[in-house]
Amino acid sequence: MSNLSSVIIYSDGSSRGNPGPGGYGSVLHFRDSSGQLHVKELSGGYANTTNNRMELMGVIAALEALKRPCNIKVVSDSQYVVNAFNQDWISGWLKRGWKNAQKQPVKNVDLWQRLLSAAEPHQITWVWVKGHAGHPENERCDELATAAADGSNLQIDKGFEA
Repeated sequence: MSNLSSVIIYSDGSSRGNPGPGGYGSVLHFRDSSGQLHVKELSGGYANTTNNRMELMGVIAALEALKRPCNIKVVSDSQYVVNAFNQDWISGWLKRGWKNAQKQPVKNVDLWQRLLSAAEPHQITWVWVKGHAGHPENERCDELATAAADGSNLQIDKGFEA
């Protein structure tokens, strides 16, 4: 048993059109040494992006919010994100220089690299949940993501625009 703090990250992404305005939402759960639950919500919106980019950004934003290495369970309704780790697509992409099994460039490399960097100090388990199926934290992440996508002051997704 490690002495790392345990954190559960719930995450979701959304886009209105694909591409179109998009947003991510994340909810972090952490229990302190007295057992008190702490909840932190994060969200952000972008003027023009894709659903998959926002799924990645939800996890990235949550990981980047952590101040020290942790044991993390990431819960997402994105098979794209979860399977990249649980089916080890990442190793193949890295071996092939960010090419997929069909020798095509992997999409969203900027965000995959940022995610790997943010994940590096942590021990992470990746869990897929069915979206829009009544999972309370996943539903909350969806609310945060869609509100961010529909908000004003949308950021520019420089990686998408490139």
